[in-house]
Amino acid sequence: MSKEEKGHGRILVLPPEEARRIAAGEVIDRPSALAREFLDNAIDAGGSNIELIIEEGGISRLEVVDDGGGMGKEDLELCYKAHATSKIRSLEDLNTTRSLGFRGEALAAAAAVSRLEILTSNGTEAWKLSVGPGEKGPPQVEAGQRIRGTSVRSLGLYDTIPARKRFLKRPGSEALACRQIFNEKALAFPQISFRFIQDGSLKCFLPPVSSYRERFRQIYLEEKEAAFLHEISAGGQGFTVSIVTGGPELFRNDRRLQFVFANNRRIQNFALLQALEYGLQGFFPSATQPLGAIFITIDPALADFNIHPAKKEARFTDPGAIHHTVSSSLRAFARNFSHSGITHTDELGLRDEKSKNPHSSSDFFAVSAVPPYPPCEELAVQALASFVIEESPPYIATEIRYVGRLFGLFFIVEKDDRLFIIDQHAAHERVLYERFLKGQIPVQELLVAIPFSTESREDDDFLEGRLEEMAKLGIVLKKNGPEWLIEALPAGWKLSDRETVEEILALKGENLTERWLTALSCRKAVKDGDFLDERSALALVNELFTLSERRCPHGRPIWMEISRQDLLKTVKRTV
Repeated sequence: MSKEEKGHGRILVLPPEEARRIAAGEVIDRPSALAREFLDNAIDAGGSNIELIIEEGGISRLEVVDDGGGMGKEDLELCYKAHATSKIRSLEDLNTTRSLGFRGEALAAAAAVSRLEILTSNGTEAWKLSVGPGEKGPPQVEAGQRIRGTSVRSLGLYDTIPARKRFLKRPGSEALACRQIFNEKALAFPQISFRFIQDGSLKCFLPPVSSYRERFRQIYLEEKEAAFLHEISAGGQGFTVSIVTGGPELFRNDRRLQFVFANNRRIQNFALLQALEYGLQGFFPSATQPLGAIFITIDPALADFNIHPAKKEARFTDPGAIHHTVSSSLRAFARNFSHSGITHTDELGLRDEKSKNPHSSSDFFAVSAVPPYPPCEELAVQALASFVIEESPPYIATEIRYVGRLFGLFFIVEKDDRLFIIDQHAAHERVLYERFLKGQIPVQELLVAIPFSTESREDDDFLEGRLEEMAKLGIVLKKNGPEWLIEALPAGWKLSDRETVEEILALKGENLTERWLTALSCRKAVKDGDFLDERSALALVNELFTLSERRCPHGRPIWMEISRQDLLKTVKRTV
């Protein structure tokens, strides 16, 4: 076989048409990519009512209709050409642009892989154009009929490129991907009305609302779950953050409803998702995940959105500041939530609605605030809940009597004429955290080192600058050419290799030691439902009472205490 037959012949320049079709495949890889680009343009055009219409999963037809500013004839004649854009004029403009699209790739890519039809009006005149792959000469722009706004339609995606079309998924799967893009765009712009029409049927109508919280509820929650949703606001130098998250009554078993948006674009940023999880650690039942969305509004000069073809990633000038703002705001929210007296579902061991009703359509677990205790027990629980933890000096570990366990979560302890109800997980967390602070972290060398590569120079700089600090925390790293090796971890570490790497990279930012020790304490502490015999429980309680801090590392109270005198008053007994 000759070199030419093996594909090692002379270098040739691809014909322009072939080059355009190949490049278009990088931008438009499936119908949902068309949906993303067309919706971005509709939003940038100032539309207040936007529709996404698909047929056969968007393969045979995908159309976005808006009532925005529209285009004149001259703009329409240029809009489908490569790098035709109204958003920027030079590289420097990237430092100030706030639009979702700016490269001028979307319509050109759509025209290279499907038939593109555009009907637009700027309020004074209407024009239409049709262009498709392989056509010679410029398309004709004709007069049309439309009051205001633009309709952009793609027909027959990849009909002229069978090699790509056979890799598209079934229409149902492609439709689901389009719906996900629709939801994400609607979530980021609650002030806009959105409609989703699939194969002639209206599948979703989202009227405009006033907040991210309300739009999140519209898309993802049932009405009865709305009361458990909260919105938090914070900010830093050059940026503000809004966070929508559920209270402890609302959680999931996976991370599918966790989102990060920067300047209204959804981005992939694991570190900020870790900040969401870290900030709410201990706030939810074990092995469950919070739901939530982080919306960052940042000065464009402090972020680069031009590092991914589909703008799915962003590079921030100071990612640590954003990470710290998110996690600290959520920790404060969780602490305030605890102080307000609202019951934590994981503290009372409540059952979720799904376990009661396996046919429920909701993916969430919404639970009642008070469990169905028998009447006498209910009165006792209400009496206990009426006492507030007093701020008093730490107790000396003497004359402690272990009474037993409650709900598989709490130790019941008597000491000095006082009754203590102690959260076993929070207690063990605090004891471990204090030990770790003193450098008592058992380290285990790995039989086989875990190799991994970073995605940015920023990650490399972070690891190289914190090697010594992380080694003291039980994370032993070594640079091996372009790769990194994890050679040792705290003893008993149980996360997968991928999760371990993600956990380490998420430590970028302030308070690395505090964040790592908090996470390590939580992972190694006994969990709700774990059984400790009386001897082990007493040993833990004795050590706990020698400590001055009466909250777990996440800020939750470790115990509730009631004096003998208060208990007698509650049941109207006299001495």
